[in-house]
Amino acid sequence: MVSVTISTNPTTETKFKFGLELKEQAPGKPAANQALVKIQAAALNHRDLWILKDSYPTPIAPGSVLGADGVGTIVENGTKELPVGQRVLLNPGTGWVSNKKGPEKNGDFMLLGLLPCIGTLTEEPVAMDQDELIACPEHLSDAEAAALPLAGLTAYRAVFTKCQIEKGDHVLITGIGGGVALFALQFAVAAGAHVYVTSSSPEKIQKAIELGAKGGANYKKETFVEDLKKLLGDNRLSAMVDGAGGPLYNAIPSLMMEGGIIATYGQTASMEGVTYSMYHIVNNIEIRGSTMGSRREFKEMVKFVDEHKIKPVVSHAWKGLNKDSIDQAFASMSQGEQFGKLVIEF
Repeated sequence: MVSVTISTNPTTETKFKFGLELKEQAPGKPAANQALVKIQAAALNHRDLWILKDSYPTPIAPGSVLGADGVGTIVENGTKELPVGQRVLLNPGTGWVSNKKGPEKNGDFMLLGLLPCIGTLTEEPVAMDQDELIACPEHLSDAEAAALPLAGLTAYRAVFTKCQIEKGDHVLITGIGGGVALFALQFAVAAGAHVYVTSSSPEKIQKAIELGAKGGANYKKETFVEDLKKLLGDNRLSAMVDGAGGPLYNAIPSLMMEGGIIATYGQTASMEGVTYSMYHIVNNIEIRGSTMGSRREFKEMVKFVDEHKIKPVVSHAWKGLNKDSIDQAFASMSQGEQFGKLVIEF
């Protein structure tokens, strides 16, 4: 049984500053408060690519098993609520219990996929705190379930905790096609909001409309802002969920209602920050940074998905944890053409 580890001597074709090595790992040994979980499927995130490029804001530890998303089955040390044989989702973070503002103690919050945490791209059973596990909704396939944790949690916190989106709100979600943006769309639509999206791809905008969006605008067009205004009609945005940053922030005061909220979970357009001017201030427009979420939000998110029978969008799923599946999955992520999550089942 193999694990996908971060390496300076990679054995796969996926090579940036760091590469990947398929190697055997010792199975986890659960403590009294931990369950042993056999992972059945894991999903990739852009974070995994940033780690390999050494563009992630924390030190990279070679030897770490990569992967923060996973679904698996408890094989040892279950509980009354989560017995042996139960299919479970793994909370992709640890060290953040319930505080809405952020982790309870600076420096305690960590994500799976970098030491000292376990990673999910492994055939070996992993030891996971029982409190960080939750029963997987039965309507999800293994591939759909694996796609949910990290992006779903990030989207849930941005949509509900940060933007406070409610039924009837008009909401803009940027960069549709990525995992977080798609979950934000699905969650906001399920809550009864009117959702609009942005993309440079007409095909992705059309797919978003099929998922419930009211319409979309191509951010590469010179008429982009005017196109958004036409979609809104007499309405104004109450919220924007954004992972791009960039020049759109200059136009926000003309699109957003007074007191509107922007939740930003990334700045892929530019790392130089965004415009926040007196026009934003006098209109009481807030920008709120949003990263991941707490254990409580994770469990609330899974309950929301179960109640609304939301099915994560999977762009492609590979069978088997091997050199070919790893190289193909990372090549697909590098090209950035996927609509939804990339998953490996094993």
